[in-house]
Amino acid sequence: MATESNLSCTSLDLDTFNQTKDHLTANPQDAKGTFSATTTWQGGAQAVTSARSFTIQTDEPAPLGGKDAHIDPMELLLAALGSCLTIGWVTQANLRNVDFSDLEIKVEAPFDLRGYLDIDPSVRPGFGALSYTVDVKSDAESDVLEEIRAAAEKGSPMFDNILNSTPVEGKVVRG
Repeated sequence: MATESNLSCTSLDLDTFNQTKDHLTANPQDAKGTFSATTTWQGGAQAVTSARSFTIQTDEPAPLGGKDAHIDPMELLLAALGSCLTIGWVTQANLRNVDFSDLEIKVEAPFDLRGYLDIDPSVRPGFGALSYTVDVKSDAESDVLEEIRAAAEKGSPMFDNILNSTPVEGKVVRG
């Protein structure tokens, strides 16, 4: 859990959130867009991904040939889900006039390297399942926290992309 004692859901800019929601309700054509990320190989198993003005470095653990210098892409998926759910929790709490003094979401997923290493074709290379635990400090009633959990899941783009099949298409371009 975070050590800061002055954390509050009210730090979310709910006015701008609601202005955006109102605008997109009235102008649904403005709701569509595209996120983009570009990943560049840095040698070995290391890569740098740029999205907007931000960068994330990735690597593999040493037993998989990497230098273990950065987060693994599988851990990045867990972080993406945890981060997205965190935003959902804060947003949904704020919409209900609920506050937290602390919030931590731990995402875990079992894996079997036999799939990734192509040792056993019956084993998938990805995670077998995902689970998360929310540790929250709040005076809210348990049923309200359950409402927040359900609403955060329902509105989470990452939860949706993981839970539901999203088509993926790839192509190769010679540089």
